[in-house]
Amino acid sequence: MRRPVLAGLILCVSAYIAAAAQALDLIAQKGAVRIGYIADEAPFSFQKKDGSPTGYAIDLCGKIADEIGRNVPDAKREYVETTLADGFNAVKNGQIDLLCGATTINLARRESVDFSQPIFLTGASALLRKDSPEYLQILFLDKRPVRAVDARSPSASTIGVRSDTTTGATLREALGPDVPKTRVADFATHQDGLKALEDHRIDAYFADRILLISLAAHARNPSALAIGNRLFTHEPYGIALRRDDSAFRLLVDQALTAFYQSDDFPKLLKTYFGDEAPILRSEILMQSVPQ
Repeated sequence: MRRPVLAGLILCVSAYIAAAAQALDLIAQKGAVRIGYIADEAPFSFQKKDGSPTGYAIDLCGKIADEIGRNVPDAKREYVETTLADGFNAVKNGQIDLLCGATTINLARRESVDFSQPIFLTGASALLRKDSPEYLQILFLDKRPVRAVDARSPSASTIGVRSDTTTGATLREALGPDVPKTRVADFATHQDGLKALEDHRIDAYFADRILLISLAAHARNPSALAIGNRLFTHEPYGIALRRDDSAFRLLVDQALTAFYQSDDFPKLLKTYFGDEAPILRSEILMQSVPQ
């Protein structure tokens, strides 16, 4: 009986070693850094008119790819469009090396993937029409009710969220037992949610506030919308990578820290976030890992 057991143990150990191959070794074998991105998360990751990826997170992943290139000469960059749900599995299975977008770092996700140091800080709120129900304006805009009846929720009220995100559970918790008739609707993309809001099929759209700012800017009539000023979560964004590879994570964090401390970082922030760049830079540097 010992030989079959020993053979089985050797096979298990061999499979584990293969699965645990280091990221830089895999990149060297394939000759490419595979950068996963989600196409509807502007200004973090989205597509240009020619279909190529761009955005704040994409540019940061480009800086990381530059550093990888110093360790793996001639490594090309392969961009792989994915979804949020599929992206984590692709990282876990070694199909992509970096997942770049508006990806929140949390403990549940760290059970399957690792993350870089934070690349951005935001929080969840809602995008509303200015004619959305009064109780939603009270909830998300901290607007004072004109009279007590204004705070009641109408039976047909619906709030949209992006599917496969953490915001759905956060929204349900925020609504609580006081507004049990409010329905939560899932949408495949943020653009689908925006369209539903503009078409009066939902009364608000709940997502990270920085994404809502970008959505509102691309609405048919931005002046008809209002962005919530009350934040319901703390959302640190990071770049997802495979677990159990401390050397690769160190390389990623070293590349980010070096770029954060460069003169080019404020320029990048201004490109995507305009006048908010100085305060955003301060917030990110406060959370960054020093040299």
